[in-house]
Amino acid sequence: MNKYYDIPNGFHFLGKNVGIKKVKKDLGIIFSDKKCISAAMFTKNQFCGESIPIGKAAVSDHILQAVVVTSGIANVATGTEGYENAKKIVNKLSKELEISPADILPSSTGIIGPQLPLEKIIDGMSDVSESLSDSNLLDFANAIMTTDKKLKIVSRKVGESSILGIAKGSGMIEPNMATMLVYILTEAIIPENKIDELLSRSVSESFNSISVDTDTSTSDTVALMANNSIAVDLAEFSETLSELCLELAKSVLEDAEGAEHLIEVEISKCVSKQEAKKIGKSIVNSPLVKTAVYGGDPNWGRIVMAIGKTSDILLSKKDIIIYFGSHKIFESEKEIVENIGKIRLYLKQEKYIKIKIEMNTGELNHKVYGCDLTESYIEINSYYQT
Repeated sequence: MNKYYDIPNGFHFLGKNVGIKKVKKDLGIIFSDKKCISAAMFTKNQFCGESIPIGKAAVSDHILQAVVVTSGIANVATGTEGYENAKKIVNKLSKELEISPADILPSSTGIIGPQLPLEKIIDGMSDVSESLSDSNLLDFANAIMTTDKKLKIVSRKVGESSILGIAKGSGMIEPNMATMLVYILTEAIIPENKIDELLSRSVSESFNSISVDTDTSTSDTVALMANNSIAVDLAEFSETLSELCLELAKSVLEDAEGAEHLIEVEISKCVSKQEAKKIGKSIVNSPLVKTAVYGGDPNWGRIVMAIGKTSDILLSKKDIIIYFGSHKIFESEKEIVENIGKIRLYLKQEKYIKIKIEMNTGELNHKVYGCDLTESYIEINSYYQT
C-alpha cells in the first residue's frame, strides 16, 4: 500500500459490506490513534442529510478521532428517525473504538428518501475495532463510492509529513460543495486557530470551483484531520494542501457521470475574483456549452450567451476576448474566422478543454472546472433507481 500512497502514521481504515448494498462495500471507517485537530466544511443545501448537523457539532471544537461513512442510502428527508439512526451509528462506533461519540464525524451518501437499514449496519459494526488497519485504504475508498467508477486517492509529502486525501463523487456536483465526500488526513502539526483558514482557502480554489450538473448535493462534506505529530512549514503545507484538493476535485470531474471531456474555464482581467467565479460557473454549467464541447463544436456564441446571462456583473462587450486553448475565436465583437478549423480540431483531439475569457474590466482572475454533457449522463440518471 505504501508503495503507492503516503499514508500518514497513526490512521487506520476499514471498508466492508453490511447490507445496505447487495454485495459491494457500503461501510467505511477512518480511525486515528489519537485525537486530531480538525476542520470541516459542509453542503449549503438547506435540505441537508441527517448526518450533517451531527458532523457540524462534532467538529465544532476542532477535535475529531474517527469518521464513519455509509453508502447506498443518503439518509436525507428521513426526519427524526433518520437523525436518531445516524446518532445510533455514531454511538455504536464510539463503544467499539472506546472513544467519545463527540469526536466522530458521520457521513451518508446514496439515494435520497429511504431509511437506513439500522439493524444490519449495527450488526456489521461489531468487529470493526479488530478489522481496522492502515492496509485497508482501498477498502475504505471503495466503501464510500456510489456511482463512481474510479477510486479517488491522492497523497503528497510536506517535509517529513504526509497528506492523504480520499474522495468520492461523480454526480449531483455543484459545490457549495458536491455528492462529494472528501477526507484529508495528515501527521502535520497545525495550530487550531489556523486549520479552518487552511481548509477554506484550499476548498475555495478546488471543490468549490467545480461543477458537473449544477445540483448542490444534500450530503457534501470535506474534512481535514491532523494528528499533530510532525512539524511543517505552514505556507508549504497550505500550498501542498491546495494542490492535493485540486487534483482530487479534477478526479471527481474526470469520473463525472457520462463525461468524456474535462473543461477548464479561466476568467481573467475581471473586476473581482467573486465575479470571475460567477461568470466561469455560468459558462461551465451551461448545457449548451457542455454539449458543444462534447460535439467538438466551436460554438463561441454559447459562451457569449452564458456571460451575458450572468446577473450583476460589469460587462464591456467591446473588450471581451475568447479563446479555445491557445486559439482566439472572438475579439472586438468579431469572430476570428480563420481559427475555426483549428479550434474544431482542438476540440476533437483533446480531452482537457481550456476556455479562456478576458473580461478586461479589472485585474483579477479565477478558474473553474467542469465537464461535458453526454447521452450517458441522461442514461445513468434516468435509471438510477430502476
